[in-house]
Amino acid sequence: MCVVDKLKNREIKIVDTTLRDGEQTAGVVFANNEKITIAQMLSDLGVDQLEVGIPAMGGDEKDAIKKICERNLKSSIMAWNRAVIGDIEQSIDCGVDAVAISISVSDIHIQNKLRTSREWVIENMVKSVEYAKKNGLYVSINGEDASRADDDFLIQFIEAGKRAGADRFRFCDTVGVMDPFTIRNKIEKIHKATNFDIEMHTHNDFGMATANAIAGAIGGANHIGVTVNGLGERAGNAALEEVLMALKHVFRYDMDIDTKKFKELSEYVSSASGRELPAWKAIVGSNMFKHESGIHADGALKDPKNYEAFEPEEVGLQRQIVIGKHSGKAAIINKFHEYDIELSPEMASKVLEEIRSVSVRMKRSLFDKEIVGIYYDLLADEENA
Repeated sequence: MCVVDKLKNREIKIVDTTLRDGEQTAGVVFANNEKITIAQMLSDLGVDQLEVGIPAMGGDEKDAIKKICERNLKSSIMAWNRAVIGDIEQSIDCGVDAVAISISVSDIHIQNKLRTSREWVIENMVKSVEYAKKNGLYVSINGEDASRADDDFLIQFIEAGKRAGADRFRFCDTVGVMDPFTIRNKIEKIHKATNFDIEMHTHNDFGMATANAIAGAIGGANHIGVTVNGLGERAGNAALEEVLMALKHVFRYDMDIDTKKFKELSEYVSSASGRELPAWKAIVGSNMFKHESGIHADGALKDPKNYEAFEPEEVGLQRQIVIGKHSGKAAIINKFHEYDIELSPEMASKVLEEIRSVSVRMKRSLFDKEIVGIYYDLLADEENA
């Protein structure tokens, strides 16, 4: 069965954790009003569930979560908790409808961080799940460092969670060490053994978070955790905009998401987080639909599909033909058409030669005023010759 068929007729839900894991990026703090705005934007986008913070922190964190809950957003609102009853009580007080109960499941963490046993991990997870379910909450049991855990123990952990009433299992590639081929096989094995809802939560330490998230979905996971712009601890998480557009265009799995809002959302989160949105960022970077090199610009002018995987308007961007060192005559002639100037082939060659020279000296592409100025300077030189 091809990978496209693996995703057909399945409902994949998107869980955004920008306001929890995204804000755990070193040095990032969202103001309360920013958290509320981001939550509203994500809900308007069509995201299924928002993980909005950690109520046990109290103070401003808890106030922001309460205000988000009061918005009555379309998205489910989830809070993150340790496997501690007191944490869950704080989440209930905020008014969330869902909780993530997180606990380490790898022997590395159990022995070196928790300094306890596998039995203790399951016992505390079960107690927490039972308490949350008694209070009417949707429950995700989060396996921290699941990618380095023993598969048989993960299955045992999930089965215990199921019996306690949990609704899904979050598979956390906490240190981003998985590859798409291994993670697909691992998720297939776990899903086959448990027949339980699984969420992929992948980190980008080796640059494979988006690929790993989708590979997990192909393996049987039906929830994918993401953050806007891939924000998150260390190298970040799977990026919301990358996962959704890859599902849509690479795997032909369409979701009820308003992708035209991506640019506005990405720019707002970039500003609120104080983290630059790189020009080369996949999907929403300003360079996504900029063409400079002669062959590419010529091809894009003839038919954008020659060098574009999707229309720029689909994510709120615009196509641009940039003039600089690598431009060709077709782009130059097209640029002057915008100013109702018809260049002869000879003049186009002269203008292009001068543009390349100026671009090298200035180490950048040129503005329209500079390009037109070059043209008029060449005209003046010809008249004075």
